[in-house]
Amino acid sequence: MPTPYEGNLHRAGALPYLTVARARDAIDWYVRAFGATVVGDPIVMDDGRIGHAELNFPSGMVYLADEFPEMGLTAPVGGATSVSLMLPVDDTDAVLAHAREAGGTVERWITESNGHRNATLIDPFGHRWMLAGPLTGGPATDTQ
Repeated sequence: MPTPYEGNLHRAGALPYLTVARARDAIDWYVRAFGATVVGDPIVMDDGRIGHAELNFPSGMVYLADEFPEMGLTAPVGGATSVSLMLPVDDTDAVLAHAREAGGTVERWITESNGHRNATLIDPFGHRWMLAGPLTGGPATDTQ
């Protein structure tokens, strides 16, 4: 018996939908720091908040919207986040450096393990991004 998910196998899993404070700033940051592109025009609600925006990353799509606390949708606060986003990249070192210069906070410096060159950073909007690129054999970094 077919499952209700057959036919959707071309998709790469669940699509992240981020709730952020200052959605316009977040869109600009993701474009600058990660090279995302905005797909279409964001939907702007009557009160000026972004109700929906689509960002295309080289490895997939991310949706985002401003906070809507009246609906229970709030951004991460105080270093508390329940979801980490795995972001495949071509050059972990370059993406980490660029995102850090753009205002991201490094949570875990570069290591090589499990077949990837990894690093983790928190964006200025409280979301955790786990960068995973190809191994280089280069030194791991644990500081700036």
